[in-house]
Amino acid sequence: MKKKELIKIIYLESEIENKRHLLRSEFIYRSNNIKHGQISKISAEDLELLFNLYDKYFFNDYFKKFFKGTLDFSLSKRMSRSAGKTIIPKINPILEEEKQRYEIRIGVTFLFQYYELDREKIVAGVKTEDSLHALLMVFEHEIIHLIEFYIFGSSSCKNKRFKTIAKNIFNHKDVYHSLPTSREIVHESLGIKIGDKVSFLHEEEIKNGIVNRINKRATIMVLDSRGNYIDGQGNRCIKYYVPLNKIRKI
Repeated sequence: MKKKELIKIIYLESEIENKRHLLRSEFIYRSNNIKHGQISKISAEDLELLFNLYDKYFFNDYFKKFFKGTLDFSLSKRMSRSAGKTIIPKINPILEEEKQRYEIRIGVTFLFQYYELDREKIVAGVKTEDSLHALLMVFEHEIIHLIEFYIFGSSSCKNKRFKTIAKNIFNHKDVYHSLPTSREIVHESLGIKIGDKVSFLHEEEIKNGIVNRINKRATIMVLDSRGNYIDGQGNRCIKYYVPLNKIRKI
């Protein structure tokens, strides 16, 4: 198979479901960390195993047989909006394939807090059943990015080409996800959102400030003439990173 033939692959919906089912079963059997649908632990090696299984079931081992570049896998706790990301150096398209590098990165926070909200979790237009199902759908989305980068040197999930390839290979119906974010969980459980006034205890002193960002912790800007940050009104502020369970809405 030549690499441009990767984008010509088309499967029936029933074929896709069967391949995904077989892949999931083998992944659970072979993974050292994931033994059921709820993900509480995951490693970069799991992502590498997952890619090899997708290569086996969907691409006839094309990447194992013919891909000459370097493909890395990583996990991130800092990704707050995108559940996945495919990264390439800017010079990749002009390099020989042997020197090209690609990286698929997965935001693990989305997987670990999958069950924090009792609502539907849609990924790529598909209602997911558990956090492993969500991982598979996110990973498939990143594989399409990888294929586009590999063949064309660029990729955008907003473009028709991407959507067509994703539909033909994985039966994806959309390019977005609605997995629970830290921001959404905090708003649901504590009633706090970005821009709200909050208080917290710092070194036995109560501080009042504005929520600027929400991830694993809340970033809070507190007015202080000694601060290194300047807000939209020209006031100096100090930035504090506060555990979510330590803040109270004013």
